[in-house]
Amino acid sequence: MTLEIFVPFWGDPGLLRETVDSVRAQRDEDWHLIVIDDCYPDDSVPAYFADIDDARITYVRNETNLGITENYREAIRRATTSHITILGCDDLLHPNYVQVVKRVIRQLPDVDVIQPGVEVIDETGRVIRPLVDRVKQGMLAPRGGEGIALLSGERMATSLIRGDWLYWPSLTFRTETLQRIDFRDGLPIIQDLALLMDVAFDGGTLAYVPELAFSYRRHGSSASQKTLLDGRRFRDERAYFAIARGLAWEKGWRRTSAVARARIMSRLHAVSELPGVIRHGDRAGIQSTLAHIFAV
Repeated sequence: MTLEIFVPFWGDPGLLRETVDSVRAQRDEDWHLIVIDDCYPDDSVPAYFADIDDARITYVRNETNLGITENYREAIRRATTSHITILGCDDLLHPNYVQVVKRVIRQLPDVDVIQPGVEVIDETGRVIRPLVDRVKQGMLAPRGGEGIALLSGERMATSLIRGDWLYWPSLTFRTETLQRIDFRDGLPIIQDLALLMDVAFDGGTLAYVPELAFSYRRHGSSASQKTLLDGRRFRDERAYFAIARGLAWEKGWRRTSAVARARIMSRLHAVSELPGVIRHGDRAGIQSTLAHIFAV
């Protein structure tokens, strides 16, 4: 089977080239890379792809800037194979990535989401282990040993709402699942968690295979970090946790609903970020972070 790997692009052209190189280095060569340029203002990007002589690589440029969520939707609309990866334009596949996810698909053809093992790198490519990732990988991720850990339905939803330990750009999805379950509008900061929770509410299944196959790039000055400092991240989290709590209650998933109401790990995350938010001095950010810690 061919794995389609989509890269919605808006970012650093140099890091994008590293991402493309990591795809081309796959041991399993049966893949198709589709880069969707969201009108990034740099002529070197289309020129770079024009010089690549590889039928497995397709470069397209949107007519207008769609924004991140709509560009993800554009990737899903273009999908033609049974499974797809929506890769970040600065992240790196390890040479075994395609092999790992295809092995899981052969064993579990109906699984909706596949999470391989991930390491975290900084802007320079150096492996790092920030507190948030130590918690994700050491406390929140399931224990699958050397094999595959399977979570579905209520167990999957409870695990993710306790603390989102997944790395969105590293995931491989059943295409049909993404075509059937759309992103929620109005939650741009945590749209990945909201979609994955909807997969769980729909009875979907997540497979976690701990074999290292992906490098996730964490930037100190990333857009995600800025949303922590100005309060948008925790505002969106509070809004979504309330939604998830209600959805879980309606399904009779009392444990999921209780975890969503308590949101202990999310509150602790806000506590860990509070000193930096205070130093940043954004009043809205400080108020949002404090509200996230103390509000019921």
